[in-house]
Amino acid sequence: MHFGVSLLWLVVPWRRANNMHISRRNFHLSLGIAALGRLCSPVPASAEEPEAPGEQKGHSHYFFEDQTFETIFLTSLGRAYHSGANPGKVLYLTRQVKDGDFESAFVAFRQAGDEASAQAEESLAGGHRESARQAYLWAQNFYDSATYFVDGSSDPSRFPLTWEALYDCWLKSLPLFDPPIEPVGIPYEGTTLHGFYIRGRSKARRRPLLILINGSDGSLLDMWLWGGAGATARGYDCLTFDGPGQGYALWKQKLYFRSDWEKVITPVVDFALSRPDVDPKRIAIQGISQGGYWVPRAVAFEKRIAAAIADPGVVDVSTSWTGPLPKPLLELLKAGRKTEFDSFFAKGLSPANRATLNFRMRPFGFASYFDTYNAVLEYNLRDVAQKIQCPLLITSPVNEAYWPGQSGQLYEMVNCPKKLVEFTEADGADLHCEPKGTGIRDLRVFNWLDQTLALRG
Repeated sequence: MHFGVSLLWLVVPWRRANNMHISRRNFHLSLGIAALGRLCSPVPASAEEPEAPGEQKGHSHYFFEDQTFETIFLTSLGRAYHSGANPGKVLYLTRQVKDGDFESAFVAFRQAGDEASAQAEESLAGGHRESARQAYLWAQNFYDSATYFVDGSSDPSRFPLTWEALYDCWLKSLPLFDPPIEPVGIPYEGTTLHGFYIRGRSKARRRPLLILINGSDGSLLDMWLWGGAGATARGYDCLTFDGPGQGYALWKQKLYFRSDWEKVITPVVDFALSRPDVDPKRIAIQGISQGGYWVPRAVAFEKRIAAAIADPGVVDVSTSWTGPLPKPLLELLKAGRKTEFDSFFAKGLSPANRATLNFRMRPFGFASYFDTYNAVLEYNLRDVAQKIQCPLLITSPVNEAYWPGQSGQLYEMVNCPKKLVEFTEADGADLHCEPKGTGIRDLRVFNWLDQTLALRG
């Protein structure tokens, strides 16, 4: 969803030679990547006792010991709240997958996606439009889940076709919504971002709009399930799109991540204001996962937005990349020693691990490990958080595995009207982006948004 492949680094002790010269004979680089949790980047882990993404002391497991598998399956199951999953089928798949076996997980989810897609086609051919719509959502859920396992499978080259199947089901589902979801083109720096306008239930001539911002590798399905469905049921229209480094923009347009996300959001707001059905005083924005950085960054500069939601709050994206690095590599990075930095990554990674890290780097648009890590250092809010003026809601789920503590940090940094909303295990809504608790998440987020925008009516 709003997450991305997580990289668990298993680093054996490093020894530093004279003048920062690092010898492979002095220590060995062991970069073990336990791919596929939910986020865009490596996850901090202790060299002595590595932990899987999302692993927290005292946190119990429902299905799998491997936290990557646990997270993906919980997310897949949580999508059922808005008809994005058939719960019985997801539970069945938990018995077909071997814990930690990426090939078995990929095959199970890919086959389930094919099955659901066929059910959608059969339903549509028989004139059963709502059945077809739901089955297309199920198929997207399964295909999206499969993408988180393909890099660790026996054949990572299956990723593009799996993503194509996912995107195809999204497009086929659009005319089956009531009213149909409208594909739109958003002018952006000489090209067009692929966007989608979702009409809400309000019959007002001008309606409040919620702009939905994805994470680093989430699907458009996530934008419907983690915001769109709840918003439209409450009378909001929604606008979402694949921005630089995301989905269609990455795979088809070769547009890459950028830290100055206000340069993306300003054209989106311009587009929204060009529509006669949008209430210009009630435009809100939500970002999930890495969107919890992009949205606060954007509203620090784009003042036409009336309210913002960060799920969770992210002050510094780079901590999840640099946290696992041994001190010698950090010093190479800080010193700008690109050749040496890249050399140790190139020599120390196995082919499979190199493929996975390269996948994580691809949205940034760099072939160099050093260039990617150096770029990520720009993704922080320390110099701009004080510029945020619009009301800001920040979620803070217990057992946040990727940027723990940063929701509270962001809350303390901003001077705007603000609210910190915690989600607990007792809520059934702990973990990154509350994958099990879509309903309680909707309730708390939209109760706040209703009240906040009512003041602008």
